[in-house]
Amino acid sequence: MTVSSDTPTAEDAAALPKSWDPGALEDAIYQRWVEAGYFTADPDSAKPGYSIVLPPPNVTGSLHMGHALDHTLMDALTRRKRMQGYEVLWLPGMDHAGIATQSVVERQLAADGTSKEELGRDGFIEQVWSWKNESGGAIGEQMRRLGDGVDWSRERFTMDEGLSRAVRTIFKRLYDAGLIYRAERLVNWSPVLQTAISDLEVKYDDIDGELVSFRYGSLDDAQPHIVVATTRMETMLGDTAIAVHPDDDRYRTLVGTTLPHPFSDRQIPVVADEHVDPEFGTGAVKVTPAHDPNDFEIGLRHQLPMPSILDTKGRIADTGTQFDGMDRFEARVKVREALAAQGRIVAEKRPYVHSVGHSERSGEVIEPRLSLQWWVKVSALAAAAGDAVRHGDTVIHPASLEPRWFAWVDDMHDWCISRQLWWGHRIPIWHGPGGEVVCVGPDETPPDGYEQDPDVLDTWFSSALWPFSTMGWPERTPELAKFYPTSVLVTGYDILFFWVARMMMFGTFVGDDPTITADAAPAERPTVPFENVFLHGLIRDEHGRKMSKSRGNGIDPLDWVARFGADALRFTLARGANPGGDLSIGEDQARASRNFVTKLFNATRFALLNGASTAVPAPAHADLTDADRWILGRLEQVRGEVDAALDAYEFSKACEALYHFTWDEFCDWYVELAKVQLAGGAAHTTAVLATVLDTLLRLLHPMIPFVTETLWQALTRSGGGDADSLVIAAWPQASGMASDPVAAQRIADVQRLVTEVRRFRSDQGLADRQKVPARLGGMAQAQLSEHLAVVRALAWLTDPVDGFEPSASVEVRLAHGTVVVELDTSGTVDVAAERRRLTKDLAAAQKELATTTAKLQNPAFVDKAPAAVVAKIRDRHRLARQETERITARLAGMAESP
Repeated sequence: MTVSSDTPTAEDAAALPKSWDPGALEDAIYQRWVEAGYFTADPDSAKPGYSIVLPPPNVTGSLHMGHALDHTLMDALTRRKRMQGYEVLWLPGMDHAGIATQSVVERQLAADGTSKEELGRDGFIEQVWSWKNESGGAIGEQMRRLGDGVDWSRERFTMDEGLSRAVRTIFKRLYDAGLIYRAERLVNWSPVLQTAISDLEVKYDDIDGELVSFRYGSLDDAQPHIVVATTRMETMLGDTAIAVHPDDDRYRTLVGTTLPHPFSDRQIPVVADEHVDPEFGTGAVKVTPAHDPNDFEIGLRHQLPMPSILDTKGRIADTGTQFDGMDRFEARVKVREALAAQGRIVAEKRPYVHSVGHSERSGEVIEPRLSLQWWVKVSALAAAAGDAVRHGDTVIHPASLEPRWFAWVDDMHDWCISRQLWWGHRIPIWHGPGGEVVCVGPDETPPDGYEQDPDVLDTWFSSALWPFSTMGWPERTPELAKFYPTSVLVTGYDILFFWVARMMMFGTFVGDDPTITADAAPAERPTVPFENVFLHGLIRDEHGRKMSKSRGNGIDPLDWVARFGADALRFTLARGANPGGDLSIGEDQARASRNFVTKLFNATRFALLNGASTAVPAPAHADLTDADRWILGRLEQVRGEVDAALDAYEFSKACEALYHFTWDEFCDWYVELAKVQLAGGAAHTTAVLATVLDTLLRLLHPMIPFVTETLWQALTRSGGGDADSLVIAAWPQASGMASDPVAAQRIADVQRLVTEVRRFRSDQGLADRQKVPARLGGMAQAQLSEHLAVVRALAWLTDPVDGFEPSASVEVRLAHGTVVVELDTSGTVDVAAERRRLTKDLAAAQKELATTTAKLQNPAFVDKAPAAVVAKIRDRHRLARQETERITARLAGMAESP
């Protein structure tokens, strides 16, 4: 029975829109949260601290699905912890993105007919800051649309003065400790950007190239010669050796000899090195130490010359050959042609598909190049980062990714930290007129006549300080005392090495700093930047393919926000997120999430229209029906499952539990049962509805904050209350409502009976809600005496009248017997359809009978399986046999359709 529309609860329900329209409501809801200060952390609070620093997106960037996943999970964690009584800091910020930002501004200058060189370094930096202030940071507004509950009052930027001071401080400490040095080493060189770039900024694509085999030494097979192969013919101009395996008998007599270089007067030694695979190709490799990582290592081992044959723009230089001045790709052709003219080409394979590194920013092929750069000596730092995980100071979730972590940190190479750019943190090294080198700290003045190093630091250098520099380090701040180490880092496993390892190295390096530690005494082990690392997988499309621009299968998360709402996007992502696992998503999942939000909205609106309010006291246990005890018991079970899942970062498991409870049990069953109870005058039902919804909305809030806030406000204020916000409401605690197995079994029987009758009706072509006279017999009176009215209402049955003559019947096996439902369909029963239905049921029962028979006839199973498992199989076998006999008898006694 619906409460009349002139009651206060009906007015409150009417205040809700008839349907959920996220686009019309989400912005205003978010703005109220920010203005109320719910996301602003108080470092002086007596509450326990919980903190996450947002992995800083590039200032040039926009929100992509990877960001949306990260942000959804971090927001869910922080919202839950806030509700659990923690003082929560989720600190946002952006990365200055050295290469990306400089490229954007350079393109803008080119469009305006000028260049950075014309502006000069200071003028160009001023231009970049102007661009950043006017156009950078669009991602911040997109974060608001997603619902990110970050502390905007503490938003940071990696080029802020405070963070710049932190960069200069740690650089000097590392330099003074002998952990930063300058050396000529091999780097990833971008001829377009004219700078070294990190491994993360190199993407590898398969291309159709060529593999050319050519001959060093005599053209006479009887004279000393060696055949080698390469995909980069131009690099042979920088060859300084030919390497063979020391155990390769084919070349034993040539090791230690030399062969002439085809285009110079240099002699090329033949060296023996175990790196060479004698089974691959000819078993001999050309060695170009200045332009190949493996060759560089061979060059170090054999003290080979390392001439660079390419300038910064990728042109052949300083070889003393006719190829000087040519672009590397032009030279590749010309060198091959010149070798062919000498008769040295042995074989050419085209196309030859192989993987080649490209610049992620500018797209051109990356050139391994020997270059004078600044480096961090990482061995001790990486060992400390590895020990932090080994000792449990930082816990990686899932633990299955720990071996990958150790594989990286235990075999890490020194880190190139210099970049040949203008935008970024200038390296605080000053060079004197006589070659003197001085590292200048943040409170020091460079000597007169010294010039600062022109390079800037790798963006990852400042990002490695992010967990503590954003909280004010190297100053001792209340934020550091309250919120550091941070509680958890949420990121994809694909940047575990590139960013996480660097933060761990720098965090453990400064760990014994009294600014970081709680007191001045050194810690037993270095302080870590985060206590937990949660690693999620990659987002893939609905076909399991990695999303990329080249495939055209990327999804703009803001498009989904506009079409389906932020809650639907968030629930789709959270529902697919498990530790370490990739997730595939498509529009079907987004629609399903939108429908879920709509289902929740409609159920709450129904409850409000019927007087549900958290102000109504909960009914006494004795007044509860089986349906009430069942749903409240299930609610408590789900609450426990959600808590356990979220504690383990198993977002998918938590969302699945909430989804199926909300849709399958609460909306599809309890709400329908509640309608019958309300029609029968059970006033306490509204209190049960309110209790379930109050808990359910709190549990769902971290994942779908907008709709839950709207519904919870209506539910809590419907009785005249003055609730503040679900953002700061208490997280559900154990209710003390134990599961009632008797009530649960009765409701399960009701569900099975109603489902089977509805299925029979559907098979017969009866319209939904078409009332059909029926009589319930068998065990119905004994088992379901309190629920017959519910069964009739939900199965659209009416009481039989005098002269009732059934024309069909449905037998349903319940927990303790069979219920027979006899129906008078007045000639509408389709006997053929009924036979088809029974035949289908018989096939299922026979399959179950065969499966259980096979298990019970298998001695290995019966003798070794736990007794409880065997007993369960015996019960299944007995029920399957009974069901087979029952359906067979029904079919035998059924007359054929005329």
